[in-house]
Amino acid sequence: MAKKARRTVLYSSKGKKLYAVRDRTGKFKDIQQYSRAHAMDMRRKSKDEMKAAAKKSTKKAAKKATKKSAKKSTRKTAKKAATKTARKTARKTTRKTAKKAAKKAAKKTTKKTTRKTAKKSARKTTKKVARKAAKKSSRKTAKRAKKG
Repeated sequence: MAKKARRTVLYSSKGKKLYAVRDRTGKFKDIQQYSRAHAMDMRRKSKDEMKAAAKKSTKKAAKKATKKSAKKSTRKTAKKAATKTARKTARKTTRKTAKKAAKKAAKKTTKKTTRKTAKKSARKTTKKVARKAAKKSSRKTAKRAKKG
């Protein structure tokens, strides 16, 4: 198994930190500025990091899918419940209005009939009273005529 190339830290004549990579024999294979090498290291990901990221993304996707389906089902049930309650309230209101209208109509008709019957009976009684009075007066006049 080949040894992994290690980096040695050096400083340039101007004081910049450097990374020096040596080959198997010990000669310098590559020299880089520390800042650039470090930036590249940060950008690049290791195999283990890649595996972990892939695992995480699959977990996330599965979680998202379950969440989405749960959301969908709750939305569906909420929608059903809302339509059901809307229908119920509509039915109730139509029933109420129908009942009210029926009651109003019944009241009106009863009022009318009671008024009519009251008027009729009042007319009858006034007619009776008038007849009686007329009879009485005619009798009185007849009596007076006989006496006189």
